[in-house]
Amino acid sequence: MPDYNTNLWAPWRMAYIRSLEEEAREEGCFLCRYWARPGEDERTHVVWRGQACFVVMNRFPYTNGHLLVCPAAHRADLSDLSAGEFAEANEMIRAAVGLLRQVVRAEGFNIGYNLGRCAGAGLPEHVHAHIVPRWGGDTNFMAVLGDVRVVPDALDATYAQLVQAAREAGLRT
Repeated sequence: MPDYNTNLWAPWRMAYIRSLEEEAREEGCFLCRYWARPGEDERTHVVWRGQACFVVMNRFPYTNGHLLVCPAAHRADLSDLSAGEFAEANEMIRAAVGLLRQVVRAEGFNIGYNLGRCAGAGLPEHVHAHIVPRWGGDTNFMAVLGDVRVVPDALDATYAQLVQAAREAGLRT
């Protein structure tokens, strides 16, 4: 039987890993911190902000371009959102899908909310939507052989493309 225990080198990931260590030392909800610190949008990968919601790249992406749409308010459930917050989140989801089609050439999307820890929510106390870009045939051999996901671009590179596309679309100044 082949030995699949080989090294996959990704030295660009170390800066990202160190940033997670720094963030872990901070207390409270990371989404609330992101909203409260607009001057750190590039570091935290906030793509754009609305009046009551924002779009941020997932730091643990399932695929390249995996985004989160988050209300600014720290609320655990969709029923806790105002009609305005819910409407703005949905408009941001629609706009984000358009940006992802343009930037990463996504052919499809999985969009959803994980409500509650048993449903897979990693942050059950702050509701947020996931937008996962998909492509025809995007299941590759890495997941079959080694339970590994291949994200083909660095977060910073995809972030820069998304920010530029958001500016061009008038979503970000």
